[in-house]
Amino acid sequence: MKKYSFIISVAWLFAFCTYNMNAQRNVSESNNSQWRGEKRDGIYNETGLLKEWPAEGPRMLWKYDGLGDGHTSPAIAGNRLYITGMTGDNLILYMFDLNGRLLNRKDIGKDWIENNRGPRSTVCVNDGKLYIYSTLGKLVCLDAATLDEVWTKDLFSDFDGRTITWGVTESPLIVGDKIIMTPGGIKYNVVALNKNTGELIWSSPGEGTVSAYCSPQYIDDQDMPIVVTSVFDYIIALNVNTGEKLWSFPRTSEFNNHPNTPLYHNDMIFSPTGDRGGAIMLRMKNGGKSVEKVWENLSVDTQMGGAVRIGEYVYASGHRDRNWFCVDWNTGETKYKVRDIAPCSVISADGMLYCYSEKGTMNLVRPNPDKFKLVSSFSITSGNGTHWAHPVIHQGVLYIRHGDTLMAYKIN
Repeated sequence: MKKYSFIISVAWLFAFCTYNMNAQRNVSESNNSQWRGEKRDGIYNETGLLKEWPAEGPRMLWKYDGLGDGHTSPAIAGNRLYITGMTGDNLILYMFDLNGRLLNRKDIGKDWIENNRGPRSTVCVNDGKLYIYSTLGKLVCLDAATLDEVWTKDLFSDFDGRTITWGVTESPLIVGDKIIMTPGGIKYNVVALNKNTGELIWSSPGEGTVSAYCSPQYIDDQDMPIVVTSVFDYIIALNVNTGEKLWSFPRTSEFNNHPNTPLYHNDMIFSPTGDRGGAIMLRMKNGGKSVEKVWENLSVDTQMGGAVRIGEYVYASGHRDRNWFCVDWNTGETKYKVRDIAPCSVISADGMLYCYSEKGTMNLVRPNPDKFKLVSSFSITSGNGTHWAHPVIHQGVLYIRHGDTLMAYKIN
């Protein structure tokens, strides 16, 4: 009898170890998952997707109710999905498999309870670790398989950071061994921390202003690696290696909240902002050491829905000017504007635009610089609150978050 018990114990131990090895392998299969796709430009490198949806919408694979309040998008690495929500006053991290089964959850601590409750910053997955930033300035690094804490920093107390009206809304950016964040302090305006230890590598005083709800953009084709981000009334560029400020450009709107990650292509930086701030195009010169304004379009005052560049055109919606815009990337000329789906968050995959409207519809749009072409649309009836979370596409599945509900739709 003891012999059989020993065999069963060994078999159980082997199965347990195999499970954990597979869990580690599954997490690390995809090295990086971050805000708005591989290059933070809203483009998802998927193919073979449906070019038209059934009248009732694509087939729902699963949904999960109970995330709590929040506006964050899912991050996916291997066969694990991570997303945050708010229960009571606390930020909660959820880990799912890709069939929608809840595998684990972790309480991160207090989060935003004022206007529009809940987290705003999407989880960053990198090299088997998770990086989570709360609206109250707490940056946490966790093991992606176990959710054990690796390190934590309070960017407000550690780096003289400052809160802003609607809570900080920055999704972490990792470049090499550095994690780039914007505490918004006078001395520690932008910082680079070691992603493995949380130790400070460099800090920059920037312009000394508070942050502006913006997640930074990385540029790697200039004379040095560059990070570009918006703060209260400037767009600034820093050398990623040293933190040296390369340039700053004045950027104002009615409330100086600049929540959109800039788009970058061939020396050109496109930055839209809400509250009548409009959109501007900057051109970097001298290997990234200086910048000049190319054009400005005051109508494209995208509040927080992002923008997508397809070919020589950029697509985005307005905020005060509640229209959907197609704009010439090179000149800023408005090719057309329509009210049908605006305002909305926009991403792209396989040559199509996916537009999640604040009106509660998910829309499939064929990009066309001559006229608006809505192909398919369906209503999001699950969940609650505002329709602000940006959708995500991964392995032929469209993920939509509406308040406390996450939905997965088959689109291939």
